[in-house]
Amino acid sequence: MAPGRRLKRVAASQPGFLSLKNLDPKSGVSTRRKRVNKNKKKNWNKYSNIDDVDDFLEDIRHQERTGGLLSQKPDDSLFFLDAGPKPKHVPKVPDQLEGKKRKGKLQRPLRIDMILQNDSHIPPVKDVLSHQHPNAKKLRRSAQKAEHLASKGIVTRTQRKQLNRKPLLNKGDKKSVTEANNNLNRDYFDIWSQQLCDTAKDSADPWYLQQTGKKRVKRPDKLNKKPSVLPAVEVIAPGGSYNPDFFSHQALLQEAHGVEVKKQKAEDKINKRLAVNKEDVVTAEIIFQEQVEGLVEESEEEEETPIEEREEDGVGGGAIVLAEKKTEKQRKKEKAERIKEQRRKAVRTMTSKRQQLFQIRSIRAAVKTQEQRTFARQKLRKAKMEAQKSQPRRLGKLKFQPQDLEVKLSDELANTLRQLKPEGSVIQDRFKSLQKRNLIEPRERAKFTRRYKLKYVEKRAFRAIT
Repeated sequence: MAPGRRLKRVAASQPGFLSLKNLDPKSGVSTRRKRVNKNKKKNWNKYSNIDDVDDFLEDIRHQERTGGLLSQKPDDSLFFLDAGPKPKHVPKVPDQLEGKKRKGKLQRPLRIDMILQNDSHIPPVKDVLSHQHPNAKKLRRSAQKAEHLASKGIVTRTQRKQLNRKPLLNKGDKKSVTEANNNLNRDYFDIWSQQLCDTAKDSADPWYLQQTGKKRVKRPDKLNKKPSVLPAVEVIAPGGSYNPDFFSHQALLQEAHGVEVKKQKAEDKINKRLAVNKEDVVTAEIIFQEQVEGLVEESEEEEETPIEEREEDGVGGGAIVLAEKKTEKQRKKEKAERIKEQRRKAVRTMTSKRQQLFQIRSIRAAVKTQEQRTFARQKLRKAKMEAQKSQPRRLGKLKFQPQDLEVKLSDELANTLRQLKPEGSVIQDRFKSLQKRNLIEPRERAKFTRRYKLKYVEKRAFRAIT
């Protein structure tokens, strides 16, 4: 074999080699048909050439979008008669008559408008959702039912309610005359005023206000009452001034002393209850006696106890005693005694009622005394309720703790206002005031609890230094 032919065969066997015989001169793509087994269904669409079918369908769709199919159009719209060259344009003489419009290029639509015109013969896609109505079937049935009832002359309940509604304006009322806009002396009219809105709502039909939800909800009477009679800002006693009087300052110190004494008494009471009595302290000797208890003495008592007593104790009260059955004579006798007892009680009740007729004066005095006691209790209860209005109520699980009195001792008093040191906190004072006036429940500061324990890790840089 010639060396040139052998070299061609080797080059053609390479995977990237393209033969010039099977190349398309326009696209440069190989036109060699690939051998594929078309007996399998999965290869039908994969290796079938349907470009001609797609081109035909695209042409049909293009014709439908641009005026319809050519096969269905008349000949006049497709062809025209060529009668030679057109005559030259002759300028028209303007019309002499007034009011007559000129006809010419001005009446022809613009090219851009002609392009935007819809010349497609395909109807637009129908929007089904735009034609659907919620509860359309129910509304249609209700309308048919209303027509059926109207034909029979029956008035429904809804129509009766509408007829019974009171009109907004009576027949005798006259409409107010609207003032002119150019009247400078007219009153100022504020369309956004709240009073105007309230007047319009009050004057409107109550049924309309109720149905539209514009009617105001009735305010409960409880919301108009204050939860406490205490003022929002309480004025401190005269002894709390920066330059107080001696007696007023001593009175304030006495009050603060009483508060501290109460706190100390409460602490002493708790400590006294929690204190351990010296006599109740367990010693080593008592512990030893409790451990040895019953080891020697029980054995001696068991030896001294005779066997007969033990047997008698065992045979004790475990036996069940059956009640004897009563005879018919005994049952009749008991029944007669019960009847006699009932008659005796009835006679005694009648006698006591007759005796009360002679005790009317004493009974009247007892009733009067009871009424006086009841009135006194009611008066005391009202006074207690009035006193409770100025006291904080129990609104939550915590009890209200009053704020500590801000008092300065005699040697801490400042001579001038400049030397006065502020005490307390305004925020804490307002917070306690809200609690005292029953506006918020007593609270305590939330305790910080760590979810996970801190993990101490020694860094590598620190470890290298140490």
